[in-house]
Amino acid sequence: MTPRVIRNPLDPKPFIFTSFLSLFFSLSFFLSPSLIFFILSIFPLSSPALVISVIMTSTPIASKFIPKASRASVDVSQITFTSDKQKSAVDALVHEFDISPQLLQDIKKNFMAGMQKGLKKDGETLAMITSYVVGRLDGSETGSYLALDVGGTNLRVVSVHLAGGGEIVTRQTKYRIDERLKVGESKALFDFMAVCVDSFLDEHQIAVRGDTQIELGFTFSFPVLQTSINRGTLISWTKGFNAAGMVGKDPVAFLQDAFNRRHIPVRVAALVNDTVGTLLAHAYHNPETVMGVILGTGCNGAYIERINNIEKWKGGSSAKEMIINMEFGAFDKEREILPLTMFDNKMDRKSVNPNKQIFEKMIAGMYLGEITRNVLLNLIDRRLLFQGHISPDLNQMWTFETAYMSTIEADGSPHLHATRKILESTLSFPATSLNDRQIVKLVVELVGKRAARLSAAAIAGILEHTGAWHQKAAIGIDGSLFEYYPSFDTDIMDGLVEVFGQDVRNNISIGLAQDGSGVGAALCALLAAKHANSNDSGKDTPAI
Repeated sequence: MTPRVIRNPLDPKPFIFTSFLSLFFSLSFFLSPSLIFFILSIFPLSSPALVISVIMTSTPIASKFIPKASRASVDVSQITFTSDKQKSAVDALVHEFDISPQLLQDIKKNFMAGMQKGLKKDGETLAMITSYVVGRLDGSETGSYLALDVGGTNLRVVSVHLAGGGEIVTRQTKYRIDERLKVGESKALFDFMAVCVDSFLDEHQIAVRGDTQIELGFTFSFPVLQTSINRGTLISWTKGFNAAGMVGKDPVAFLQDAFNRRHIPVRVAALVNDTVGTLLAHAYHNPETVMGVILGTGCNGAYIERINNIEKWKGGSSAKEMIINMEFGAFDKEREILPLTMFDNKMDRKSVNPNKQIFEKMIAGMYLGEITRNVLLNLIDRRLLFQGHISPDLNQMWTFETAYMSTIEADGSPHLHATRKILESTLSFPATSLNDRQIVKLVVELVGKRAARLSAAAIAGILEHTGAWHQKAAIGIDGSLFEYYPSFDTDIMDGLVEVFGQDVRNNISIGLAQDGSGVGAALCALLAAKHANSNDSGKDTPAI
């Protein structure tokens, strides 16, 4: 059984919902986890206060993406255009979404300049946040830890046993985060996290002896200014989250307070960005790892930097290296180099964080479908697609999912049957022509390939900055976009070859770092616990 979300789409009172959640979670520490979720499940669906009912199991939530496939490219010369005007419009789109080799180099250079600025001082576009994670892993580390992964559609609790020799045993449960929790009161969101962890401990019969506590690595996949291994302040929400009263506050303090009020024997030992966790998880299996990248709902990068290159670093450390959390989704907020289109700008204006995370919005899976929808609507309005007929479904924002793009990209059938099924069965278009389907497929390819090449520009910037491309090195990439989107990985490598030449194929390995945010957070908790005796601040209970 998978987590189930029940929504009341007619409810006009979100403030009632958040007030209900705040009250409910405030009282919930008096109740057992099983009783809590029983109460949630029996509320009548007509209640305006109840918008979410969650059934939690250890069965992973099925991905919306199709299994990994290669792109079946559209040959523009094979499209039979209905008019010169249609052909001109398509040619203009091809030009507008193209990342030429020269533009790829220019973006890379601008990206590297942003890295240098962020290493010199705080407050720059590329935050270049010091993670306080020093040293490298060799795969011999052992121990048992918890990880809490928050930062996308789902919340995930993971039990991680490090057996040494690069071997890991995990147990996990995923929980659906309702959209209203994401934009409601922060206290309700963090209380929900604590209830989920408590339920996980009960479900998997994880007990603690005496007054000891379980060490937890908290993967909080949002821009955070880190001040120690388990301290930080939220810079801004991303990925559709915008919970009130959290920006400028310490997420560890909110989570630890929620644990303490419920007497849950868990200590937040480490605050981990998912990209830092991805790097650590990949390094546990491959010690040559120099970079971790997230390409999923959002995007970001982390890499190993020499401490003497971090001019803004004021802390003392005997280590020579530290992982830097770049927060590169914010790159080029000045709009100096990225080839933004009117379709990007329209999506940005309608997002929950306009004028922020511009780079991420051109790359990440959360946004690609909406960009594509904007392009299609423009062609329809000009009567250049579907004979000007619109589907009511496509008229709604965010209805053209990135998952549809994956299916369409992989569709190599002569008459594009999979594409037709999405357009006619899923999006309720009337009968579509082959011309319609070919143009839709081409638009999808333009948006998807641009995202991969922009990702390559950022990765190339990091590789050149560190000099890692000259030697054998590994890059761990996590995220559904990289894992499932057709040819995304090969598009990235092709971009790197354009920048560095063919030798980069032999020197750099790009691999899927599965469960980076879970295993990586546990590894960070291990490092934090290992250095707890020399880090007095890591022992204090944070205050809200």
